[in-house]
Amino acid sequence: MSEARELLESGDISGLIRHLRFNADAMEPAEVARLMEGAAAVSGFDDMREAAAALAARQEPQQLYDFGYACIERGVAFLAVPALRRALEMMPGEPALLAELVSALERENRNAEAVAALEPHVDALDPWPSRYLLAYNALFSGDLDRAAREAARLPAPDEQWGLANDRLARMLSRAAAARAVSPLDSRDLRGWHFALGGSVLATISPYGFEDGMTGRFAYTSDSFATCRRTLDRLRLVLDAAGRRPTSVGLLPGRSSRILGLAAARLFGLPAEPFAPDRPGALVVAYDLNETDPGGLHERAEGQVLFEHASCWTDPPAVSADVAGFLHQVVVSPWGEQLRFSPGGEPERAPEDERPEEELAAEIVAADPAPEAGDGDAPPDPDERLAGFVRAVAGHWLAGPRYMVHSPGPVPSSRFA
Repeated sequence: MSEARELLESGDISGLIRHLRFNADAMEPAEVARLMEGAAAVSGFDDMREAAAALAARQEPQQLYDFGYACIERGVAFLAVPALRRALEMMPGEPALLAELVSALERENRNAEAVAALEPHVDALDPWPSRYLLAYNALFSGDLDRAAREAARLPAPDEQWGLANDRLARMLSRAAAARAVSPLDSRDLRGWHFALGGSVLATISPYGFEDGMTGRFAYTSDSFATCRRTLDRLRLVLDAAGRRPTSVGLLPGRSSRILGLAAARLFGLPAEPFAPDRPGALVVAYDLNETDPGGLHERAEGQVLFEHASCWTDPPAVSADVAGFLHQVVVSPWGEQLRFSPGGEPERAPEDERPEEELAAEIVAADPAPEAGDGDAPPDPDERLAGFVRAVAGHWLAGPRYMVHSPGPVPSSRFA
């Protein structure tokens, strides 16, 4: 508490939040509330300030619930968990408290804990949403068999839950197809990436696999060679699935246009501005977080959406059909780069302002050989990717491109 108070008194609200992330579970909810009352006042979050002040004064279920709700709404769901658990100790199985706890745990990707919270009460509650949430969280925690059993016990949904039911059914179907050729364990990044989002992951990070990254990047400085490599793997995916695009759809944004022009050159296809209803188009994005998702949720006949660099900690509003690699932070090859002077001092290299066509030509001319990495990552030859795609092709390019909030059962280290 003394360190937390010092951070608050110094105005270091980000430092306080980081401190609470690692310590709040061992603190009394009222103590956390007093700290958050001050933090919210500094930040101008009146809803959080009022809820925190109420909890600091009175530790009853309503105050605990209101504080938990405010934490979830303000993006600090981890602070909601101990408060809501305390409320459930006072009112075991209360549906609103349980639903809010599950929501907080889901946002923190603590899906196994959500299953444990729901399991004792699910038979006494309305199956929509309680049993649906049990199946959903079992799936995201990696327990495919449990998820399938719980989903099979769900009654037909009403209109409100129709889309959720469809999404769960598609995820379970994709997972079953992937498990025929992939282990779907806590290290199977490609298998789970497809099962949960319908997206084929083209490349696995060759760095830090055994040190917590498990195939994802944290920070990466992209290169022309990496762009060429993911485009080559994209071609491999399309060939394995028997897909033949007829054009390249160019999305707005300099990075996406550069990569789209490179894809058009490499695949020998015409490049046209993206049109949502154009059939057979290969739509190319550098990073979908830099793109307006309008027109991308639904798929025109034969359309394939490719995203070169996909952020796994802040996922885009739509899931690409093929993702080049997963990152937390990426710097494009033509963006401002950090480099070292001859004297060893870090300095910023300016953006590469050459014309888009010239940069696209450099991607096409780059050496597509994969990086050697640090030797810890499992081998990922072309035939392994092609075999995976052939096995799941019947479940690929089907249904809406839903956003996937969670990294799923395969954990990776991340920046705080």
